[in-house]
Amino acid sequence: MLSQASYIIACDETRQAIVVDPNRDVDKYLAVAKADKLKITHVTETHIHADFVSGARALADATGAKLMLSAEGGEDWQYAYAADANATLLHDRDVIDVGSVRVEVMHTPGHTPEHLAFLITDTKVATTPMGMLSGDFIFVGDVGRPDLLERAAHIGNTMDPLARLLYASLRRAQSLPDHLQIWPGHGAGSACGKALGDIPSSTLGYERLVNWAFQITDEDAFVREALAGQPEPPKYFARMKTVNRDGPKPRIEASRIARMSPTELTKAVDDGALVVDVRSTSEYAVAHMVDTLNIPTGTSFPNWLGSLVAADRQIIFLVGRDDSRFGRALRGAAMVGMDRVIGWGGPEIIQHWITTGRRLQTTVQIEPGESAQSGRQIIDVRGQSEWDEGRIPGATHAFLGDLLERVSDLPRDTPLVLHCQGGSRSAIAASLLQAAGFTDVANMKGGLDAWKAAGFAVERGLPSQ
Repeated sequence: MLSQASYIIACDETRQAIVVDPNRDVDKYLAVAKADKLKITHVTETHIHADFVSGARALADATGAKLMLSAEGGEDWQYAYAADANATLLHDRDVIDVGSVRVEVMHTPGHTPEHLAFLITDTKVATTPMGMLSGDFIFVGDVGRPDLLERAAHIGNTMDPLARLLYASLRRAQSLPDHLQIWPGHGAGSACGKALGDIPSSTLGYERLVNWAFQITDEDAFVREALAGQPEPPKYFARMKTVNRDGPKPRIEASRIARMSPTELTKAVDDGALVVDVRSTSEYAVAHMVDTLNIPTGTSFPNWLGSLVAADRQIIFLVGRDDSRFGRALRGAAMVGMDRVIGWGGPEIIQHWITTGRRLQTTVQIEPGESAQSGRQIIDVRGQSEWDEGRIPGATHAFLGDLLERVSDLPRDTPLVLHCQGGSRSAIAASLLQAAGFTDVANMKGGLDAWKAAGFAVERGLPSQ
């Protein structure tokens, strides 16, 4: 669930364009440039990203554009590949001219030390900026979280100082006009904040009215609120910071990854490759290969793949009857740097396992009423904030992102039923536990939403187990 935004801003006279925060799927930027007869002359990004592999270097290489990277934040936060890529280093108040478009650099630390925002001015009609590419500084309804370096990258004692830098950056933004359009780097669903809005853009004046971060004028109070209630960071974030700092490699094209025959796939599995079954939850539940992980190709696919599978593990995607799932799965894997995909297979793989006598598994799907009466231990795999808002009485909390680390804490001799809010995350969790050797695991259909709709009790405000 990356919910990531990139931007192309062009001069309509010279047809020169700058691309800000491109991801690894550079073909789409090239396609837009070709369709609109633009020449990409500059490529930059707001900061060293943690949630997706940057495409800045790859796009600059593909277009011959000038690569421009932040030089702010101190020596520990510099791009290690900048010199090798012949990048231009950006500092606060630097200006990039893209035809008649003026791009002014504004150092806005807080989410990260090196973070930049870009003020955009159309010099043909104005001398003041019309918009800000705010990256992970200002979102619609929220601001970039300052705790990721400590919680995800395990860089100690950075949360409080970064929260104070974020406060200072917001105070600096007070000098900017209300009409300034805000074009953020993420929308609702991103883990880079806790309350991002669904609307893709805003204005600074509107955010001053409704965004919580502008309502708090005491620095200590702001720090407390900025650090409270943040969602669990995906496990791959720490690795992604290193990848993007050191310089990501070009992604692997789908045409280079072959569809495996049943024999080839079986041999690869026997040699240690992991099958990630990207079929729907319902298809997987009916029959699946043992020791496989089910992550359907939905919006959260990159997040859970990057969080639950080691980056050095060889991966095979099983797509069922929908071959298009392979392309979606490969793109999602590429977005989070999961580059050891060695092949893929279709429905013939399951049939081959049946005919060769290999064991298949099913995943029991039960209704909330059955869960309440079955005597199964209920495992809640939602995030901490969801748990705090309300839980099923007697449930055990084990966040999906931490489930691999919690396996030894769960009873193997007790039937389990897993649930989340709507049933999708718990289905992933059920496949993970089955692959870990749990033999009596069920998934609650519809999750907590269905539980409440059926009229069952929910407890609130209790501490985590």
